[in-house]
Amino acid sequence: MNNKAEDPSLWNDAQEAQKLMRERQQLDESINGVRRLEQQMKENIELIEMGEEEGDQDIVREAEEALKSLRAESARLQVEAMLSGEADGNDTYLEVHSGAGGTESQDWANMLLRMYIRWAERNGFKVEVLEVHDGEEAGIKSATIHVKGHNAYGWLKTESGVHRLVRISPYDSNARRHTSFSSIWVYPVIDDTINIEVNESDCRIDTYRSSGAGGQHVNTTDSAVRITHIPTGIVVACQQERSQHKNRAKAWDMLRARLYEQELKKREDAANAEAASKTDIGWGHQIRSYVLQPYQLVKDLRTGVESTAPDDVLNGELNPFMEAALAHRISGKADAVADID
Repeated sequence: MNNKAEDPSLWNDAQEAQKLMRERQQLDESINGVRRLEQQMKENIELIEMGEEEGDQDIVREAEEALKSLRAESARLQVEAMLSGEADGNDTYLEVHSGAGGTESQDWANMLLRMYIRWAERNGFKVEVLEVHDGEEAGIKSATIHVKGHNAYGWLKTESGVHRLVRISPYDSNARRHTSFSSIWVYPVIDDTINIEVNESDCRIDTYRSSGAGGQHVNTTDSAVRITHIPTGIVVACQQERSQHKNRAKAWDMLRARLYEQELKKREDAANAEAASKTDIGWGHQIRSYVLQPYQLVKDLRTGVESTAPDDVLNGELNPFMEAALAHRISGKADAVADID
């Protein structure tokens, strides 16, 4: 790849050149990541040996803690190395939708939106908010974000499903415990190499006024765009830009991405029905519970992974859940293939 990158004729085809450079950078980052882990492991082992020789237990403890961190990072890299799905390396769209329950569910949807934005930022991804539909009193009815970075879809794809919150409601004057539901939907951003045909006659396009904080930022024109794909019932919306033309173009991209994700899911189900049933990934499936009262626990219902620190989870500490779900998904496919063999 380095030799190809140095060939001036490569840029005769700009699209192919950009693809090569992206792949080269991703491989370079992966290789450097492994080498860095190896070097840090070697250095910490040497520190432990030195500490034991000199009777310095502080050095030994620090090096052992560093090795524990390296073990966690190596587990994450191991899972990431197995993200080999057709669209795993792509950017992704993530939608949040509040369930029934009015203000309670809308507040929960807003908490989930914040959680995923914090996760993305902590893990080096960039986030662009495309659309937010505010609740009447608090929270949001729905929102769509664009998460940008290598393997964004691969990491987030197992988050699709229903998320359940149990807490003492801040909106209940009697301080009763409430259960709220919100849904997450994740689908990959498709690049120019993937051609998805959409007939405009199959779509209904609506324009409306973008919501905002008011003042000078409020949009006084019907620039927001909503597209409904009638055959599938898929609805996408974008209000990020002030220009209706730009919002329309982004909404079409989102619709093609949703249709592509739907096709990927069909292929996966057809190729491996058993693995698909093990993953329980899909709209309408409860995947995780977040209990804040009477005790504190976040539990993934697919993998059994738990955390007794829900505040950390809601601040974006999601990697243990994602890693377990990805490993579960991958091992499920492997088990099914073994059964077929």
